[in-house]
Amino acid sequence: MDSRADILIGETDNYDGVTVTMDEPMDAEVFTHRLRASLSLWREQRKKGIWIKLPLGLANLVESAVSEGFRYHHAEPEYLMLVSWISNTPDTIPANASHIVGVGALVLNKATREVLVVQEKSGYFRDKNVWKLPTGVVHEGEDICDGVAREVEEETGIVADFVEVLSFRQSHKAFLKQKTDLFFLCVLSPRSYDITEQKSEILEAKWMPIKEYVDQPWNQKKEMFKIMAEICEKKCDEDYVGFSTVETVTGTGKKSFVYCNADHAKNLVATRDQASSSSL
Repeated sequence: MDSRADILIGETDNYDGVTVTMDEPMDAEVFTHRLRASLSLWREQRKKGIWIKLPLGLANLVESAVSEGFRYHHAEPEYLMLVSWISNTPDTIPANASHIVGVGALVLNKATREVLVVQEKSGYFRDKNVWKLPTGVVHEGEDICDGVAREVEEETGIVADFVEVLSFRQSHKAFLKQKTDLFFLCVLSPRSYDITEQKSEILEAKWMPIKEYVDQPWNQKKEMFKIMAEICEKKCDEDYVGFSTVETVTGTGKKSFVYCNADHAKNLVATRDQASSSSL
């Protein structure tokens, strides 16, 4: 039997899995020997999913891992993650992240009934002469309400506060012809009004009357855009209630947000504030 000194150090999880994070240089033959010894032990212990995280500097170990039954799971700029299901039970390894999250911003000036619109230098709308809402992609670890405000400020220089999610749509095979795109249309309230375009991406930005935005030929001819434009117009007419945020925490104590009907969200926050004041 192999010495326990040969066993790769790994962190167990709640699903009888083990994650090995390789951080020290190792010869491929030595790694193969230690991996085989480790797999033998983990099978005895009835482990299931085995994960190996390889930084770029240890790419020489990829072939050895693959030869022992591992497959690619995902890659990030700093590492490659491989995985193998070593149990005789059905493989329940979750797939790599299948979605990206996009956001669009209805930044509404209620006093003038104008909305913030842009024309882009590149991408799908280049040279289409379409005035569109500022859009972008939410960063890893970023909340939707924060991401949409960041995108507005980056593209136009306008500082705005998230108010509600108005709607969302799902589009499959939208990114790299493989990943699903979840796009959230949000309404924001501006704190500033002077525009400074992001020169690298935005050709021009301006405030446009909501009616003019909705009536653009593009928005009238393309059904999905028409539906969303009409939602924007209803919100401007205060004839539409979206989803607001209620700040909370997960079961493990991490900050999170619940998005729910704006009226209900307001009541939840008021009730919580009242309970907090009563306990003082």
